[in-house]
Formats: sequence, structure tokens, C-alpha cells
Amino acid sequence: MPPARVLAVAPGSPADRAGVCAGDELVTVNGEALRDVIRYQLQADEADVEIELSRGGNPRAVTVGKRPGEPLGLELQSAVFDRVRTCDNHCPFCFIHQLPKGMRRSLYLKDDDYRLSFLYGNFTTLTRFTEADLERVVSEGLSPLYVSIHATDPALRARLLRNRRGATSLRWLGALLDAGVTVHGQVVVCPGVNDGPALDDTLLGVLDRFPKLATLGVVPLGVSRHSHEPDMRPHEHDEAVAVVDTVERWQARYLQALGRRLVYAADEYYLMAKRPFPEDDAYDGFPQHENGVGMARTFAREVREALDGRTRQRTGTRAGFFAWVEGAPADGYRAPRVDGAASAPDGLRSNAARAVAIVTGEYGARVLRPLLEQLQGVAGGPLRLLPVANRFFGGNIAVTGLLTGADVAGALEREPADDRYLLPDVVLSRGVFLDGMAVEALPRDVEVVGTDGAALVDALRR
Repeated sequence: MPPARVLAVAPGSPADRAGVCAGDELVTVNGEALRDVIRYQLQADEADVEIELSRGGNPRAVTVGKRPGEPLGLELQSAVFDRVRTCDNHCPFCFIHQLPKGMRRSLYLKDDDYRLSFLYGNFTTLTRFTEADLERVVSEGLSPLYVSIHATDPALRARLLRNRRGATSLRWLGALLDAGVTVHGQVVVCPGVNDGPALDDTLLGVLDRFPKLATLGVVPLGVSRHSHEPDMRPHEHDEAVAVVDTVERWQARYLQALGRRLVYAADEYYLMAKRPFPEDDAYDGFPQHENGVGMARTFAREVREALDGRTRQRTGTRAGFFAWVEGAPADGYRAPRVDGAASAPDGLRSNAARAVAIVTGEYGARVLRPLLEQLQGVAGGPLRLLPVANRFFGGNIAVTGLLTGADVAGALEREPADDRYLLPDVVLSRGVFLDGMAVEALPRDVEVVGTDGAALVDALRR
């Protein structure tokens, strides 16, 4: 990994006033050689921060005078400065194994790093977790963490991870929970492998061994056309129905035993099962929203509240798949989101006279379609959806967040040039699609819009 290199300095910030420049490398902060952005943030929160820099290979000492807790004003190039702890599992459903050749090199790095779990919500299997890691998580309060469970049966979990340590590494989950760390779990369901009775057994194992688990998301595997695993296949309709029924049955059991539902099925399951989404109350505050659980309900609620002009809380979403490889957050820990939309291109008709197309994935179109009539009232012109099929990955990949520039460009080039096109920011990381295409390279001008209902309404009103 690169050192703690400064990507940008906020104008007028304490670091700017002290003379820190983009391109500088932070050798130490308050005498500590930094391992990651977590340690950077802890040290940078102090007053009068002592920084040892390297500028073009030349050492330089800087004292940044500021108030305790005031941001330094630095954006760092990466989140981890020593090395990412890579994953040595070989899960047959791993999406990184299904990436085609020729993409950005950083996308092929599989992490199993608890720090990225804390920073970005990445799921870790804990197969490389250690006693020292546990001590740091507890002493520095690195909570919540996100853990891939997949199965609580030791033999089945080792089979799913293709790693014999998978049979024993959930002991760390118990240790984290006993230490008071908030942990959200995940089960990726593979048809014919860990569904059916195996899923029942896993949910029973959670109740028996990990009742302190905050939540558990049950999500379907994605199978792209680049998969080389013959046993991995998409769910059939009846299998999706069975998963939803199993989750809802266990929600009732958890409610009775623990006083909370604990387990939730991903929105994709309800779409595949052709079932209505549960009501808002059934998601208990949407704690697994970023894992695709309850996104449809929160989006619809945000649209309704924005149309009614009520005070609203935006749930937000992750900044895009593989977002962590694009660099450290500008401030705080979480990756920055894109707010608002790009300015309308010059030389076109005013927004009030133009037709509007919402660019989305195939699943996104199914969520948006029932809301289209309500949204039409604020669009100013004809409003339509522009669903984009994911030909880049193929298979059953239909979520909006995995759309690539090539597929979006292919859909846009067949559309009228003068229409407005609203593109959700979840498809981008720092203005770049997953396949490396920049948003400026699209054949039509687009407006990048935050991936929540309120942002969409605001963009349509413009």
C-alpha cells in the first residue's frame, strides 16, 4: 500500500495554514508512524498536531495549531498505509473471482481486513483475525464491524470459504460480542448449498451461540457470466420464496426469544419471489440498509416525505461497490458521498421543457416504477425510466450499483440528445464507473444525483 500521501488540502484549513501540500507524505503524526486512517484520525483530533512530512524525499517538520477535534483539512490517498490484510479464502460465490480480465488492478484485491470493515462496512470472515486485532478493536472502540457468517455449522462454513480455518474462526465473533462490540452479520445464500435445512440450522446457531449479534442480513449470491463455478447458480423463484418464508419464520422466533427480529432478507429476495416488501416497521430502523436490506422501503419513504415538503432524514447509501479502493474519506471515517447534481449543460433547452429519464438498473426500475406517477408531478416534463441491462457482468447481476460505463453508454447512445438524464451516484467512485470509464465520457450529458429519494425529488424540481 502507498504511504499516507496527501491527496488534497482544504483551503483555509489548519493544515493549509501550516503549509501542508498535496503530494506530501505523512511520515509520523505526533511521533506515531501511522498504520491507517483510523490512527491518523485519532492523532489528528489532538490540538497542536506535530507532523513529520516527506516532500519529494526531503524531510520537513510541521506544527499544525488548531483546536482539539477540529479537522486538519487533509484528504489522504488511501485508508490503509501499511498493507491491506488480504483474504485467503476461496469462496465459490466471491464476486471478485467473477471479475473479467482487464479491469483496474486494485479491484482484484480481496480484503479480509477488520479495519476496512469498520471504515467502509466491508464484510470480514475473521479467518485472519488475531488476539492483537481483538485487543485493538476493543481498546479503540472500532464498532460496528461486519462479519460474513454464511453458515454456523463448522464443516459447511469451511466448505463455503474453502478454508479449514472457516470451521473455527467464528470464535472471534463470540469474543467480539462478549466484549460489547456491535457486529452486523451476513449470510450469502447459495442454492443447494446453504439454503433449506442448512439455513434453518444457521439461524438456530445464531440464536444459540450469537444472540448478541446486532442484525443478520440474508442476501442472494450474484452469478456473473464470468463465473467458473459449476455449483453456483442463481435462485429459482420457488427457492427465493422459500428463503423469504424461512427468514420471516425466524423473525417471529427471534422476536419471541430476544425481543427483536434480528434477521432480514435482502430486497432482491422479495423481487425474485414477487412478494411485496415488508412495511417500514418490520426493518427496525433499517440497520442493514447498506447491504441492500430495506432500500426500496426507505427510498419510497424519502420520496413521499420530499414530495410532501416534510422534514426528512436521508438514509443514504454506500458510495459505490469497491469504494474503499478509491481512497480514504475526506473527513471522518466513511467514504464521501456526492451531494446534489451536476449543472445542466449549456446550450440545451431549459429543464422545464425537457423530458427526463432516470438511469437505473433492472432491479432499480422495478422499485421506481410504482413511484413514477408521484414523481411525474414535480418533473416539469415527461418522465420515464431508462433501465440498463448489465451486459458487462451478465448472469443475474441486476442491481444498479454494479452498472458499468460501457452498459450505461450503450443505453444512452440510443436516447434523444436533448433530454435530461439523471444518474445515481452509487454507480460511481470518484466520478469513475466500475469499468474505469469516466462519467464525462458518456455519449449524453448526465446529472449525477444522490442515491436517495429526497435527492431524486430535488433534482426533478430543478
